[in-house]
Amino acid sequence: MSLTLTVDGPRWRAHLEAVADAHPGLVPVAKGNGYGFTLGRLARKAQWLAERGHDVRTLAVGTYDELPEVVQRWHGDLLVLTPWRPWVALPEPAVAKRLVHTVSRLADLRELLHRDPAARVVLERMTSMRRHGMAARELWEAGDLLRKHPGARVEGLALHLPLGQGAHLGEVTRLVNDFVGAEIPSRGTPEVWVSHLTDAELTTLRTRYGDFAVRPRIGTGLWLGDRGALRVTATVLDVHPVERGDAFGYRGRTAPKAGHVVVVSGGTAHGIGLEAPTGEQSIRARAATLARGGMDAVGFVRSPYSIDAKLRLFAEPPHMQASMLFLPHGARVPEVGEDVDVRVRYTATSFDRIVVAD
Repeated sequence: MSLTLTVDGPRWRAHLEAVADAHPGLVPVAKGNGYGFTLGRLARKAQWLAERGHDVRTLAVGTYDELPEVVQRWHGDLLVLTPWRPWVALPEPAVAKRLVHTVSRLADLRELLHRDPAARVVLERMTSMRRHGMAARELWEAGDLLRKHPGARVEGLALHLPLGQGAHLGEVTRLVNDFVGAEIPSRGTPEVWVSHLTDAELTTLRTRYGDFAVRPRIGTGLWLGDRGALRVTATVLDVHPVERGDAFGYRGRTAPKAGHVVVVSGGTAHGIGLEAPTGEQSIRARAATLARGGMDAVGFVRSPYSIDAKLRLFAEPPHMQASMLFLPHGARVPEVGEDVDVRVRYTATSFDRIVVAD
């Protein structure tokens, strides 16, 4: 009686290995809700990839607060994607040795090296995404600063690129050239840590900069890249026949016509009904948004729950742990205890149960 994520184990694991094989130097990303799987499970699966002989040496997390959930389950290096800031406490020495900080401001680099002269860092360069990162001039100053701290370990250059903006290779080439020109001191082979490059762009980058190791950071494409291996279901908790005008729910709505109110597991506590902006700019997408708003005004909002391959309407806004659907007269009425399919955004959903079927 829960919102359940069922994973086809063999198919999912085969996909993970295929991605690791195709991306040498892979940095799996485990952040937020663990893409629906939880951070701990992803850390264990990254460790499994490493133990299977894949070139997986570093696990990336989103924030410093996420480290405790993964540090015991993953035995390699740890990269924190959110740039370090002076208010962030440094971890205990055992973890610090494994930890790679992302540094995006010159002032932060000075403070970090003051606190930990042996800190391991990647220097983040500002990209067209304009979220975090140093300008070219700051990179040069960082090189001067790092030459005065020989104990520090620079792992390389970090680039976070926008999604869906076409080719990134020209921008990446310019930014890597800036890094080379700044003469950043590094131990061993310098590395470029990148997100959101195509496989073709990664291949070109490796060819163009043979002196660098390319470290692709991949989250969605790794963990959620084969959606056919994943299925989300909810349990039917109750079914009630209603006639037109019958009241139901917290808000005392009335049935628009005869049918059934179907109560299913999954609600706002799981992320059901909580929708983040998609950023879609097309006219068609905007029209769909307006249509959904119009449906909402009269109480007809399409839910992510599917019965007999058709998305059904919410009878009212989702509750904390359950949702009420309206099923019109003539549709097949599911049995209590039956599982129905749910379409979710994995990065915004928490599941009651995760079942990995071998």
